[in-house]
Amino acid sequence: MLKAYREHVAERAALGIPPLALNAKQTEELIELIKNPPAGEAEFLMDLLTHRVPPGVDNAAKVKASFLAAVAHGDIQVALISRAKATELLGTMVGGYNVHPLIELLDDKDDAVADAAASALKKTLLMFDFFNDVAAKAKAGNARAKAVIQSWADAEWFTSRPKVPEKITVTVFKVPGETNTDDLSPAPDAWSRPDIPLHYLAMLKNTRPDAPFKPEEDGKRGPIQFIEDLKKKGHVVAYVGDVVGTGSSRKSATNSVIWATGQDIPFVPNKRFGGVTLGGKIAPIFFNTQEDSGSLPIEVDVSQMDMGDVIDIYPYEGRIEKAGQKIADFALKSEVLLDEVQAGGRINLIIGRGLTAKARDFLGLPASSAFRLPKAPVDTGKGFTLAQKMVGRACGLPEGKGIRPGTYCEPRMTTVGSQDTTGPMTRDELKDLACLGFSADMVMQSFCHTAAYPKPVDVKTHRELPAFISTRGGVALRPGDGVIHSWLNRLLLPDTVGTGGDSHTRFPIGISFPAGSGLVAFAAATGVMPLDMPESVLVRFKGELQPGVTLRDLVHAIPLYAIKQGLLTVAKAGKKNIFSGRILEIEGLPNLKVEQAFELSDASAERSAAGCTIKLDKAPIIEYLQSNVVLMKNMIADGYQDAKTLARRIEKVEQWLANPQLLEADADAEYAAVIEIDMNEIKEPIVCCPNDPDDAKTLSDVAGTKIDEAFIGSCMTNIGHFRAAAKLLGGQRDIPVQLWIAPPTKMDQNELIKEGHYAAFGASGARTEMPGCSLCMGNQAQVRAGATVISTSTRNFPNRLGKNTNVFLGSAELTAIASRLGKLPTREEYLKEMGIVDSDKAGIYRYMNFDQIPEYAEVAEGLGNALEQHP
Repeated sequence: MLKAYREHVAERAALGIPPLALNAKQTEELIELIKNPPAGEAEFLMDLLTHRVPPGVDNAAKVKASFLAAVAHGDIQVALISRAKATELLGTMVGGYNVHPLIELLDDKDDAVADAAASALKKTLLMFDFFNDVAAKAKAGNARAKAVIQSWADAEWFTSRPKVPEKITVTVFKVPGETNTDDLSPAPDAWSRPDIPLHYLAMLKNTRPDAPFKPEEDGKRGPIQFIEDLKKKGHVVAYVGDVVGTGSSRKSATNSVIWATGQDIPFVPNKRFGGVTLGGKIAPIFFNTQEDSGSLPIEVDVSQMDMGDVIDIYPYEGRIEKAGQKIADFALKSEVLLDEVQAGGRINLIIGRGLTAKARDFLGLPASSAFRLPKAPVDTGKGFTLAQKMVGRACGLPEGKGIRPGTYCEPRMTTVGSQDTTGPMTRDELKDLACLGFSADMVMQSFCHTAAYPKPVDVKTHRELPAFISTRGGVALRPGDGVIHSWLNRLLLPDTVGTGGDSHTRFPIGISFPAGSGLVAFAAATGVMPLDMPESVLVRFKGELQPGVTLRDLVHAIPLYAIKQGLLTVAKAGKKNIFSGRILEIEGLPNLKVEQAFELSDASAERSAAGCTIKLDKAPIIEYLQSNVVLMKNMIADGYQDAKTLARRIEKVEQWLANPQLLEADADAEYAAVIEIDMNEIKEPIVCCPNDPDDAKTLSDVAGTKIDEAFIGSCMTNIGHFRAAAKLLGGQRDIPVQLWIAPPTKMDQNELIKEGHYAAFGASGARTEMPGCSLCMGNQAQVRAGATVISTSTRNFPNRLGKNTNVFLGSAELTAIASRLGKLPTREEYLKEMGIVDSDKAGIYRYMNFDQIPEYAEVAEGLGNALEQHP
């Protein structure tokens, strides 16, 4: 075991990173060696046991905790570990399998052991229901249990940690322009995300012409030594940029930054916390993942900061100095941020505050004064927006009341989604949280990002993760089922709140606040999520949709009209973005089908919005939910687990259908801005130009651009788009463009095949992909290097669809026409081609109503009452 481990250490050291944490088998072998240590190896073996085994409810942690508990209780004797030392080591394991033995050891007759158990529990936050066991011992007169409760009540777990210093001196690592999460955590390297040190090596691996550094190996390894050299100045290295963290919700982006700039978490292998990030704009989800990780993110003017500068940050005073001269002022997002840093992260703070409150309640004490409290915003007396009412209901407020912007709250998470490139990180976070069962009502795991072209690590995930999710009460999809959002939307309840580990978890009914894997794990485990309620921006459509204009064009009209009003800029320096960190609320399209509405809510991710609501009438929602009941019954019949969770959701959907009521915004609701879009003015397609989803222009501005490849797929598509594309391809053979086709779900694919549309795709020479994300994320297949592409995908960041590509975002209809012509058409060419679609809209834009598709309806009817079969 030691020989193999040391070989592994050497391999990793050659890369400049530490070894992997020990797995369960290695931990078992390590324990056998500790029982009878080879000469000269005792210290090394104990270091491995102490520092290289994961905490929480990891399988290796279970092995470690069982062994240490046996030693602590005296069941086995080990020369290297005394009973008190074993108890002390149990106390470093955060929570989970170590908690029960520590509570038992409070009664130990050996004072050293019992005292060690008490000391350990005083700093253990993940107590959950075990709190009651400690409280029972305290009631029974156990002095050490009483001391533990008192320590929790006094918040010693928090006050014993160092406060944020008055002055923080940092060395600047500046990345000019925009850094998106693809730069920090590249999609082709998604397979390595759970291995934080290894994944970090890919951070900023692609050459940036404007950057004062070069990757060590372009496309493979980032500027690792450059950052190490900055550290030699003796200060914390701060990540600095004009715009930081736009794009996906992947916490791996923050993990990489903090691996570069933070410090090791004691007793937790290969994880770090802390660090400082300074950005002119910091994307909201990235900001949140920084908070969760104990970092200090600050939005501030960075124009006078250059690579290698040594600057002083005064967090309490809100200023930054260079060489004794003030170069910037700032205001923290909230004073609570200082507590989050002191606690080692926002999740630690939330759990710890809850434990302190519980202890004080048990002791009959008033609320603790140890923590900074969020400042309640001024109540203007005005009405509430739709989003504010949804969150208000999720927080238990009286019906019709809402949460004011700026209010800290913890809304109930009714639906939580996890996909496969962040799912392994969410799994690890759930282990760290000692979660053995979900409190959120519905948790779904998909495999849409890796199913088509799986690496060996993905195959392992496909095999192991479903059971991890379903045994905790979640629902696991299967590889090949399709895109998570197209499935998760089918399980939603109107006017409820949720989250997901993908930035495109944007509910078309209800509201979602996408998050990084740490917060998603917290939401799944506890059933609530921390939220500083954002302001809202209202987008109101009016007029009529013009011939040839599609919903995707309305999606792109939002940034176009914001640019016209001076509320959004494309330039990164001094970036303006009215949507950033706010909720996008959309009105004026009440009769959209829910599948159509998702196209609008989905794209709120590209606006860097915190969430999105869409005002819909009851009729399309009722139609959608009736269809979804049938789909969920088919899932139960097909053996999807957890069946009880699906049956419970069916029951709740049917309860809503029996009395369908929807929340509505008040007429006098307040918004940070109102953007009105007259559809009568939009008479041609709107595209987003390479390589920025904010750079919206009309088709006439870019007509004639040669196109090399085209992609119709992603969560931004539904079955109607593929019917339209097949129609517009018109049976033409050997089109001049490489066209990629990827339906969002296997159900869409099956219907398209039945209807004969795959014959049209085949005739054109299109490459048809497994239902799923396909090209959209860039972690599977990619287009040719340097290609110019028209795509229906979500975003067009540099290098996302392929190396050095230029990507236009547009509708499926425009993409099909461009594929035939080999170029972006003129407005006149486009409208002429679209005549065939406009003449048959009712036939083309039909959606997946499962209750009206015989094979699904028959299965649902044959299943009988799902709730009776799965009580």
